[in-house]
Amino acid sequence: MNPLAPLRQRLRRWFHERLPRTDTLVLNQHNVYIMPTRAGWMLAFTLLVLLVGSINYQLNLGYLLTFLLAGSAVVGMHICHANLRGLSLHLTPPAPTHAGQPAVLGLRLGNDRSNPRHGIGVGVTAEELKDDTHLAWTDVPAQGTTTMQVAWAVPRRGLHALPALTAVTLFPLGTFRVWTIWRPAAQLLVYPAPEPHPPPLPPGEPQPGFAGNARVQTTGEFDGVRAYRRGDPQKSIVWKKAAQTFAAGRNDLVSRDALSTQRQQLWLDHNHCGAPDMEARLSRLTAWVLMAERMGLDYGLRIPGHEFPPDQGAAHRSRCLEAMALA
Repeated sequence: MNPLAPLRQRLRRWFHERLPRTDTLVLNQHNVYIMPTRAGWMLAFTLLVLLVGSINYQLNLGYLLTFLLAGSAVVGMHICHANLRGLSLHLTPPAPTHAGQPAVLGLRLGNDRSNPRHGIGVGVTAEELKDDTHLAWTDVPAQGTTTMQVAWAVPRRGLHALPALTAVTLFPLGTFRVWTIWRPAAQLLVYPAPEPHPPPLPPGEPQPGFAGNARVQTTGEFDGVRAYRRGDPQKSIVWKKAAQTFAAGRNDLVSRDALSTQRQQLWLDHNHCGAPDMEARLSRLTAWVLMAERMGLDYGLRIPGHEFPPDQGAAHRSRCLEAMALA
């Protein structure tokens, strides 16, 4: 292990903390940096050797070659710096994701110049990835914009600040590296990871005022079905039972009995999900929420500090997952 690595990480962290957070960044001479690459340092050493040899042997062609290469390197340095300077970076707010899945950050790069910009790489900084920076490369057309996506491996559930991003270019010669550091202001909501193979949905709970003889099957589907009637909503059809009737050679669809479903409620309870610890319970509840949503069931959620009455739909699912993400 490099003994200077901890010092470099502290310096990098101190430098990043000095940068303001913003979802739109316009690059200028104050936030764009330039340094020679390994190829650039090798070129500088080669030019020094050529210059010493030309002086020692009084070679006019050696002088010509040395200064021609040096002039090309200087011109390449200015082109490389101008390739990034003036570029505008805009971040699209990221959509929530589940822990263990990569978060996709949508970026838009804008170019107001009359010349295109070539070889622009954008990625998460090495501090966040704990290894070499992974870059996505693109070109930006003249007086136009281009969109790109950068993936970030989310560490755990919760509300996270986005990592620092870097934009890099080596164009045109690769002898200089021009880069900038960008700290987005947006945050990312990370839901718990759903359990890979969850058990069936729990039994339904009888509503107050009913006898409580209605129940939920272990498959998560309500008992009490009847033949399909014209006008029944699709979400009331028990598709598994319908498949069984088709396999038996009948064409009868079956629908949930509205009177039966009114007597019971499907509650996903943190205290009764059977998992050993907090994270495992949230993972199982997340899987159950997604399962109930796919089946078109009304479901309620109980976790410490929150209780959501039975409902369904994208808004209800988002409320439940957000509460579990921040639990």
